[in-house]
Amino acid sequence: MDDTEDSKIATRRAVLRLGAVGATAIVTIRPALAQTATSVLNCQIPVPDPSRSGQYVAADGSLVRAGTAGAFAPPGRPLKGEDVKAALRGRSLPGTDPEASRAYTNYIRRLQHGQSGFTCYASLQMPGR
Repeated sequence: MDDTEDSKIATRRAVLRLGAVGATAIVTIRPALAQTATSVLNCQIPVPDPSRSGQYVAADGSLVRAGTAGAFAPPGRPLKGEDVKAALRGRSLPGTDPEASRAYTNYIRRLQHGQSGFTCYASLQMPGR
């Protein structure tokens, strides 16, 4: 064999090694992505944020004093990511009437960085989730 043939064989071997490494990476990453998607659906969003517990949620999603007319008492427990995702697509949250569900989803849409539940909400907005 001459140097040109040796060079071609070395190049083919390098390409085959890269292909094998790439296939291993794909097999490793897919389960991690599936696990991440599952954990996103299991995350929770407290309504309202624990630092503002005791407040009610107005129809526009803002927080108001307890007992304010037209406002909704907070749900008894944090909302599950899976339920919130469905509610953001138009379904009602489990155990709520449509108006309360809309108020809670409006509250969630107003969440900002640093508030409890923001990371969960942001994760639900990621493509493919």
